[in-house]
Order: sequence, then structure tokens, then C-alpha cells
Amino acid sequence: MGEFWPVEDVLTYLGGNWRVERTVRDLASDAEGRFTGTTVFEPLEEGGLLHRESGTFVWQGVARPAERTLRFLPGRGPGTALVRFSDGRPFHDLDLTTGRYVADHPCAADLYRGEFTVRDERHWRSVWRVRGPAKDLVLTTGYARPT
Repeated sequence: MGEFWPVEDVLTYLGGNWRVERTVRDLASDAEGRFTGTTVFEPLEEGGLLHRESGTFVWQGVARPAERTLRFLPGRGPGTALVRFSDGRPFHDLDLTTGRYVADHPCAADLYRGEFTVRDERHWRSVWRVRGPAKDLVLTTGYARPT
């Protein structure tokens, strides 16, 4: 099987509940924050999944509620998806047929490069490297099925 776990149907794989732990590291200042919470992937009427993430983000000792919503729409084949922001704008493509995928998202003067890896049927992760004139960040997120 190798280092990565291939996913035949990404929407089926992601569907349901996940525990989420994320570190956010500012490489310029060496500051680090942590998000803990849950992500739920719920079916959309028009096909695909609605991704709802909620939890607590702690930055420099201050805890705040945090949430985000994305749409994972059917891609070219079952192992792929088109990821959109909640308002429908494109975010990135996703192809987990090999268990690993790298996606870019240009955002104004910044470039977000995400690496997605699947370890097994209960664990996957994303690592976003964000570079720009005012940003130098690494966001590492682990997803695990609740036991």
C-alpha cells in the first residue's frame, strides 16, 4: 500500500464526522496557535458535501470560537472533488486517488499551497504553506474519525 492510502471515492470517504486538530505557525515571528474542534461533511441536495468546521482557536493565549464552511463538489471522477468557498468561489481541486495531492490557491499577493495526504480509512491531513508579502505561515491539520 505504501506511504499513502488511495481513496476510490473522495466524497464517500470524507462524509460524516471528523475530529480536527490544527497548528498555525507564523514562521516570521515564531508564534504558534492551535485549533481544536470538529468537521462535519453533510450531503448537499445538489450533490457533493457541505463541510462545516467549528471549534476553538487559541492564539497567543487568547481562545476564540472559530468556524468555516466549504463545499466539496463532485470532480472529474469518484476520487476527485472541486472545493469551493461557502459563497461558491473556487478554492482548489482535490484528487485523492493516490492518497496524496498538492493544490495551489493564489489569493491576491499570497500563494497558498496545500498538500493532502491520507494515512488510512480513519486519518488524513492537510498542510498549507502560505507565502506572501505579509504572510509566512504553515497550517497543519490532522483529521481523525471519532472513536
